[in-house]
Amino acid sequence: MSHHARPHSTPFGHPHGHGAHRAATAALPPETPFETTTRLRPVRERRTGRAIAVGVCAVLGIGLIGGALTGVWLAAAEPGEPAEPAGYTQAKDLWHNAPVDTLFPRTLAGPGAGPGAAARTWTRIVVAPDTACTPAVLAKGLLATLRPLGCERVLRATYTDATASSVITVGLVFTRAEPTTQRTLGQGLTTRLGQDVPPALPGPGTVAAGFGAKQRAGWWLNAPTDLPVVVTAVSGFADGRAVDAPQPADRAMTAGRTDATAQSGLGHEAKNITLRFEQLLRTAVAPPAKDKEKDAR
Repeated sequence: MSHHARPHSTPFGHPHGHGAHRAATAALPPETPFETTTRLRPVRERRTGRAIAVGVCAVLGIGLIGGALTGVWLAAAEPGEPAEPAGYTQAKDLWHNAPVDTLFPRTLAGPGAGPGAAARTWTRIVVAPDTACTPAVLAKGLLATLRPLGCERVLRATYTDATASSVITVGLVFTRAEPTTQRTLGQGLTTRLGQDVPPALPGPGTVAAGFGAKQRAGWWLNAPTDLPVVVTAVSGFADGRAVDAPQPADRAMTAGRTDATAQSGLGHEAKNITLRFEQLLRTAVAPPAKDKEKDAR
């Protein structure tokens, strides 16, 4: 995806790195536990009652200690979260190692992505060159949040639905965040950032030609806990109509809303396409089937 990336070949032998699309998009804007116990003092045999009481206490004490130790052993035996999720390191370099059609498929199916679990199919209509993290390609709040983590690169593409009535810009923001930081980052990101609407990516000569700041309608941000990436999406109407106030997807998806953004399903599309792209990224760093078979043996 970078200027210095090697071209990748498709099964048909054509160069297909992200950089291969730059000529076609040149007109676009840049965009720790330890326990000790004390020995019980010996008790005289003639003090029968006290001996019984001490015996009971000893049994209870041993039981409590044993229970505590058992708890420690069980806790240590239980599989916890790995220090680093599988594929995490590989994902950091996907922006320049993966072919563009892997990161941004030409056609993307979205089963259940529309209102009432209606199916959606999106077609890619424009891809922008990879770029640095700047205000031109990232909303202000997200940029300020990611810069301290090592905001690496931003990739964007715009899609349209099967009826060419809506357009949606998807952004893949790659960072150098450590796994523990990424887990925290993903907790309520959209809510924390407020009205931090992602920029739209127009496509001259396409149905997204008029897709700009005023045309943004529904939007969403998500930071998966197992990938050093933030996925963004912003949707709008393909006819170029202006929208007074862009809505975060969860609000636009609220039952009973009658505004155009909600009725058209633009909130559903914005949220569900981010989930679809997370799945694509996980697939891109998953070990080949043969490797999985070897590990299982």
